[in-house]
Amino acid sequence: QVQLVESGGGLVQAGGSLRLSCATSGLTFSNHGMGWFRQAPGKEREFVAAISRSGSFTKYTDSLKGRFTISRDNAKNTVYLQMNSLKPEDTAVYYCAAGQTTAWRILYDYEYYYWGQGTQVTVSS
Repeated sequence: QVQLVESGGGLVQAGGSLRLSCATSGLTFSNHGMGWFRQAPGKEREFVAAISRSGSFTKYTDSLKGRFTISRDNAKNTVYLQMNSLKPEDTAVYYCAAGQTTAWRILYDYEYYYWGQGTQVTVSS
């Protein structure tokens, strides 16, 4: 069974940093584009960042570009999200996702098939 397990969330002061990890199992990790999404209470799920199979390409939502960095370690079957200069509006449950397709390009939102359970990130003012 495919499993994605996020970790690294928690409570942090505004301006602080967190590094989220997503450990995967049950799939050939290097065959899958990966992404991070988030969902705040009362709001729809929002795209955060994506990384291609090899890590050659990345994509970020415009409002987060420059503060967040996605990376992957194919040897460890793990994708990361480094979050810097955190703001209260970054408070959300952050989800890791893996694509179904084995395309080399950045995936579209609808192509993500496997999802983690989420990890809570709370940024206090």
